[in-house]
Amino acid sequence: MAASKEQTHFVLVHGACHGAWCWYKLKPRLESAGHRVTALDLAASGIKLRAIQDVHTLYEYTEPLLELLASLPPNEKVVLVGHSLGGMNLALAMDKYPEKVAVAVFLTAFMPDTTHKPSYVLDQDLELAKTLARPSSLFIENLSKAKNFSNEGYGSVPRVYVVCEDDMGITKEFQRWMIENGGVNDVMEIKGVDHMAMFSKPRELCVCLLEIACKYA
Repeated sequence: MAASKEQTHFVLVHGACHGAWCWYKLKPRLESAGHRVTALDLAASGIKLRAIQDVHTLYEYTEPLLELLASLPPNEKVVLVGHSLGGMNLALAMDKYPEKVAVAVFLTAFMPDTTHKPSYVLDQDLELAKTLARPSSLFIENLSKAKNFSNEGYGSVPRVYVVCEDDMGITKEFQRWMIENGGVNDVMEIKGVDHMAMFSKPRELCVCLLEIACKYA
């Protein structure tokens, strides 16, 4: 397993209905390669007691990630990894703290662009939204009124999209559509993996993230 030359700080952001716990197979692999890993719970997720009904905006939902980035020492940059809906949290964090992110990795995740409203990508895949156990956490109404993500913030951070070949949650076709629509620096693909790559192919995902870190961090 090839590791990057220096220690990288990976920040792992879960998708809807999950929490920091979902990275339990990946986190020790990255750490055993010599890297620092932070897996966090977003608002009303994981072990946090707050109810999702009390979280009204994507900004509120993303606050734990924003607080983490704000607390980083000067000049420290992280590798942000967002899964599924976590891609929207990445986008908000990148827009607010672009100087804190070496590269953002969208792991079969929703990836907005700077041309349309933040809700645009979610609106294109409403079938997935209907299947989620906690659909209120998609914040589609809130995002439809939000400003576009900026080229100066979100658009200035290198982005890598990781395609999961056998994903039935966010289909490969829709992943490719987001890539073509939004533009990324690199595209990587993990073969024979479903939507939950951190469960089904943690070793392959780890190798993929280490390659990305070696190139961008």
